[in-house]
Amino acid sequence: MKRTLGSLAVLGGAPAFDTPVVFGRPNIGSRKAFYDRLDTVLDSRWLSNGGVLCEEFERRVAQEAGTPYCIATCNATSALQLALRARGVTGEVIMPAFTFAATAHALSWIGLTPVLCDVDPDDGSLLLSEAEALIGPDTTAILGVHIWGRPSRLDELTTLARRHGLALIFDSAHAFGCGWNGRRIGGFGDAEVFSFHATKFINSFEGGALVTADGELARRARRMRNFGIAGHDDVVSVGTNAKLHEASAAMGLTSLDDMDHFVRSNRENYRRYRDELAGTPGLRLLEVDEREANNYQYVVLDVDAARTGLDRDDLLAVLAAENVFARRYFYPGCHRMDPYRTHRPFPGTDSIAARVMVLPTGECVTADDITAVCAIIRFAVERGHEVTRCLRRAA
Repeated sequence: MKRTLGSLAVLGGAPAFDTPVVFGRPNIGSRKAFYDRLDTVLDSRWLSNGGVLCEEFERRVAQEAGTPYCIATCNATSALQLALRARGVTGEVIMPAFTFAATAHALSWIGLTPVLCDVDPDDGSLLLSEAEALIGPDTTAILGVHIWGRPSRLDELTTLARRHGLALIFDSAHAFGCGWNGRRIGGFGDAEVFSFHATKFINSFEGGALVTADGELARRARRMRNFGIAGHDDVVSVGTNAKLHEASAAMGLTSLDDMDHFVRSNRENYRRYRDELAGTPGLRLLEVDEREANNYQYVVLDVDAARTGLDRDDLLAVLAAENVFARRYFYPGCHRMDPYRTHRPFPGTDSIAARVMVLPTGECVTADDITAVCAIIRFAVERGHEVTRCLRRAA
C-alpha cells in the first residue's frame, strides 16, 4: 500500500506498532542462570559487603577491560567520584559540555569545579585546542568521555594531560566492550569508569565499576567505597557507601555470560539500520569502526534539517506517534543546564545536540522492526518540508 502523509500517525494515521519499540530496553539474559545465582546468594546469607559474586564480577570486568584492578560500585556516578577522590583531584576539572548531566554532577557533588569545553560537532569529542586553553592554575585533571562507546582521542588527551601534569580520568559509561588500536577500553588514563545501569547492554540492574592499572589508586578507591575502612573496622580515611550488592552482581554476571549474544544482536541491528538508511539525503548514520571491538549499543542518526526540511525533534515526534521511541543525546548540553549555565559560546555542542538521535536496538528489536522504522524515517525526511508544514499547522 502506498504511504501518504495522512498515513503518518502524527498526522492522524494508525500507529505502525502496537507494542512500543524503545531505545534502552534492558537485555535480560538467562533467567535460570540469574535465579540459580540468586539462590546461592540467599542460601549463603551474604547479601552485600564484597560477597563472592561481587568478587567474581570484578574479576570478569577487569579481564574484559584488560586491567589488573576493578572496583565494582552501586552506580557509575559513585565509581567516578571514587576515581577522582582516589587520584587526589582537587579544584577545576576540564570536561566536555556534550555529555550526560551525571558527569558534571559527579564533580560538583564532591566539591570539584567542572570547566566545560566545547566539542567537535561531527563526533562529540573534546576539542583539544580549547581544552588546553582552559587549563589554569587550579586545573588538576581532564575528564574525557567516550561518547556512544567511541574512544575520545586517547593519544592526544594522554599527551595533553602528561604535558601539563594533570590527572586523566575517563567516563567510559558507554564503552564497556569497546576497543581502540587493538586494546580494550579500560586501561587508559589513571582510571576509567563503566556503567552497568539497566539501559546499558551489560547491566547489573544498577551498577558501575572503576577499572585501573594503578594498584595504589585501586587500593584507596576500594577502601573509600566501604566507608574508608581498612581491615576489619579500622577507619583510616573519609569514605562513602558505594558497594555493589550480591543481587546486582548476580545480574551483572548473567549479562556477561550472554555478552557475545548481545553484541551480535546489536551489530546486526546496526548494519541493518546502516543499509536501510544508506543514501537517504540529509541523514548520516555515525559509523562504527568494525576493525575494533565495539558493543554497537548506540545507533546514532545525524539529521541535517537544512537538507531534509524536517528537524531532529520533529522526526522524533513522527516516530513517537508510531510507537517508536528514539532519544536525543545529550540535549541541550551541560552548558545550557541551570547548574552549569554559561553565556560563553559552545557552537560545536549546540550543533551536535540539536542534530543527533539514537535509534532503538538490543535483543528486543527485530530485523522487521528496523525495516519498518527505517521506512517511516525515509518517508518522513523525503517529504520533510510537507511534514513540517503539517506539524506546524496542527500545533
